[in-house]
Amino acid sequence: MDEKSSVNEKYQQLKNKLYEAIEDDIFPVSHVSEPDCSGSYSYADYFTLRFEDSVELIGGRVFRMSPAPSLTHQRWCGLIFAKLHCYLTEKEAEVFIAPFDVRLPHLSSGDAEIVTVVRPDICVVCDPEKLDERGCVGTPDIVVEVLSSGNNWRELIDKYKVYEDAGVKEYWIVNPKRKHLFVYVLNEKGKFQSAGVNMYTGGSLSTLFPDFNLNLEELLRKQ
Repeated sequence: MDEKSSVNEKYQQLKNKLYEAIEDDIFPVSHVSEPDCSGSYSYADYFTLRFEDSVELIGGRVFRMSPAPSLTHQRWCGLIFAKLHCYLTEKEAEVFIAPFDVRLPHLSSGDAEIVTVVRPDICVVCDPEKLDERGCVGTPDIVVEVLSSGNNWRELIDKYKVYEDAGVKEYWIVNPKRKHLFVYVLNEKGKFQSAGVNMYTGGSLSTLFPDFNLNLEELLRKQ
């Protein structure tokens, strides 16, 4: 089975869990400035080499990130970040907005052993011990991804599984085009389960912060 067939099969398996999305052909990058992209890379490589494009590492493989985000994407990210930032001001947690490196260790937190480095649109970290000057080393508690036409495949396939395996407690996927916000919560078996669809009309959507309310109607009125 070739790579594209494998990706399509994975997509079909996840489709019932997630939602119908724009099927963009997003695959590993074909070139970087120095190393051979067919190889496997660690955070040590990611941190020291100069890639031609903004990239992420998923299981040691290099993936090109989407081009500059759209105005709609930036509006959604900005509003959600602002709401979370205000809410968390008096709490022992911090929220970060991309570009912000999240290193997900497997067996060791050493740079040479880390093979997954992602840049979620927004993430919330409750444990300050996971933070250093280069970002977050460890699993964020909440990850928020805002979909755009160039990144649906990665969020649907690669990152969903990456975040689930890493133990992210809540994964929010915002789809501005369909005006949906999907929330997935890690259950006791370490698997994401749907917490429902929020249509931006407000109300609590977080099990970690049940008194956090998000109403995006004000943003909708600007579109």
